[in-house]
Amino acid sequence: MNWLLILTGIVFGLGAVILVKFGNPGNYGFCAACQLRDIAGALGIHSAATLQYVRPEILGFVIGAFSLSQVTGEFKARGGSNPLIRFILGMAMMIGALVFLGCPLRAILRVAGGDLNGITALVGFVAGIGAGIMFLKRGFNLGRSHVHTEGARYTGYLAIAAAIVLLIAVSIGAGFLNFSAKGPGSMHAPIAISLIAGLAAGALAWRTRMCLSGGFRDFILVGDTSLLKIYAVMFLAAMAGNMYFGFFKLGFENQPLAHTMHVWNFLSLFLVGLAATLAGGCPLRQLIMSGEGSTDAMVCVLGMLAGAGIAHNLNLAGSPAGVSINGQVAVLISIVLVAGIGLACREKLAFVSKGV
Repeated sequence: MNWLLILTGIVFGLGAVILVKFGNPGNYGFCAACQLRDIAGALGIHSAATLQYVRPEILGFVIGAFSLSQVTGEFKARGGSNPLIRFILGMAMMIGALVFLGCPLRAILRVAGGDLNGITALVGFVAGIGAGIMFLKRGFNLGRSHVHTEGARYTGYLAIAAAIVLLIAVSIGAGFLNFSAKGPGSMHAPIAISLIAGLAAGALAWRTRMCLSGGFRDFILVGDTSLLKIYAVMFLAAMAGNMYFGFFKLGFENQPLAHTMHVWNFLSLFLVGLAATLAGGCPLRQLIMSGEGSTDAMVCVLGMLAGAGIAHNLNLAGSPAGVSINGQVAVLISIVLVAGIGLACREKLAFVSKGV
């Protein structure tokens, strides 16, 4: 196994446990969706008072990816591939993740902490990827991104600019941000530790092209296990760390930030897997691609922020008590919507629309 894959898995696995040790909620060291949701709350996009904090880990993902892509000369401002569809896919991914209470990355970290509810969700995630692959094989294509030139190339720097502004703002406790006084949003590691963990994880995720939906997609299509090896190492490292610090608790009940409604755990991450496959990357991958200059990924991340607002303002998100009727209906509608996108955005339909 490539040493870089091993290092990436260790940084994500042990890093997540260390962040919990220093103050993050249980099994919540890294989560691209939930931590982005907390940022949405800090910006006032939703009004859940217990879920408002600018998580430096997310900012570190973007800054780490940007920095390493700049150093290697691989940063490219590019985009223009069906931004509206990508925005919708980002919303769908976030709604699914918040019904489950975690992105696919956190699902693995939850299982590594003993939370068996994550297994059901991961099975759903893989099933969703399988459904997405069916659309890919039938000609699904959002079009090719192009490199931005002249003035438009500066749009590639929007994500890094936003990350730096938010990092300064949370560091000084800026008045335009909301900060939770209680609940998960009030629980966090010191800013410096969170940022360092995010920077290291973001740089390594960029270098290895880390993506769980991409890993399963590659395995299903061509038998390539390279990306999945990162997550295997991450799981083992996180489980070892949880056992060392006494965080490991095996079972379904009374797990931190989790519920036991297995059907909805399955369906919510089925939605995430389907949307991620069509969007070209899981929530973590979208953040990393934003850092390296992809405006397509930035639009998807904006969709995720909007999805966080919708999920909490309309009572769609899951909670330790379970999933509301609103959340259940939202997942089903979102699956139908994303499947509709998969059918509508096939290349052969593009030819028909042109009269060919």
